[in-house]
Parts: sequence; structure tokens; C-alpha cells
Amino acid sequence: MLEHIPHWLGNALKGLRAGTDKLAIVQDGLGSFTAIDLRSPAFANGARIPERFTADGDGVSPPLFWTGVPAEATHLVLLVEDSDAPTPAPLVHAIVWDLPAEDGQLAEGAIVADGDGTASGDVGRNSYLREGWLPPDPPTGHGEHRYAFQLFALKNAADPGATPSRSDIIDAMRGRVLAAGLLTGTYSRGEPADVAPVGAVATA
Repeated sequence: MLEHIPHWLGNALKGLRAGTDKLAIVQDGLGSFTAIDLRSPAFANGARIPERFTADGDGVSPPLFWTGVPAEATHLVLLVEDSDAPTPAPLVHAIVWDLPAEDGQLAEGAIVADGDGTASGDVGRNSYLREGWLPPDPPTGHGEHRYAFQLFALKNAADPGATPSRSDIIDAMRGRVLAAGLLTGTYSRGEPADVAPVGAVATA
């Protein structure tokens, strides 16, 4: 959809970005947490996301794996956000709630609507109000966008309800985060923007 924005308009909107300070992982009240090692075999941290996983390719979700989940965790939640979207808040590309609370992985293409994929959790709503993976689709000429894959290990978090939204997830996580992992991938169309990388996971 955003690929149809003309280059001149995308370029004019370069200064309009949600900001990394609005990512879920840096919000107040989540609790004190340690680090989870979150990675993808498809791209390195800070590197460009292959076209296959974007709106310019097949648009499937990338493979992920993680280690370092605390033994006392009871839930895992994955939240993927675009901190450079020209919107007031980061654009949500995926939510998967209630993944098994252990070291694990998500296969390529696993994040789709509930019942259609292999994500062993409740897939929530992306910013287009649909369940599943919203492929990266930055405006042409807007520059480089950073996509923050955030994995949270929670203890005894409240149920956010069926098909949870970003706000439902953040409310459920407050004071319940034991550990978190951050993996950043980038993607752009046209001229890249000069933006700083998203910082490492803060630990208490």
C-alpha cells in the first residue's frame, strides 16, 4: 500500500517518524528485566531484512529463534514495531501472545491468522487491524526504517483477551517482564535516511 506514495511525498515526510522512544521495550512500568538472545537466521541485528519478508517479496514472516528465557517465566510475547513509521506511534507488524515460556523458535511464515499457521500462541492484531504478519512496506523516499522485533518473558501476566492489540499487550505486561530480547532489521525504498540504530536491551 505505502509503495504507492510518490517519492517526493515520502522524501517530504522524512522528518516525521514515530521514534524509538515509543517502542514497547522502553516504556515505563514494564519492570526490571534481563536480556534474552533473540536472533534470525535470515538477517543479522541491524542489517537489511531480505525482500522475501517484505511487501516487495512474498511477504512472509522471517524465522526467529531465542535463548535465555528465565525458568520462572510463564508467558512469552513477541511484538514487532516500525519505529520510523510516519505515524504518532510505531506501526505494529506482528503480535504473538502466549508463546511457550522456554527457549524456542518461530519458523519462516509462522505468523499468520490464528488457525492458519504454526505460531504456537495467540496471534494478535497488527496496525491494519488484521491478525498475522504485516510485511515491511515503507514509503518510497522516506529512508531507512528500523523494525524492532521485541520478545518479552513474563510471569503471571493477565490475559489480554482474544486477538490482543498493542495497547492490550502493554497493559498486560506492566510489572510482569522478567527478560526481553531485541532484534532490529532495516528496510527502505529509494534514498536511505541517516538514522541511528536502535540501542541494546536495557537491563536492571
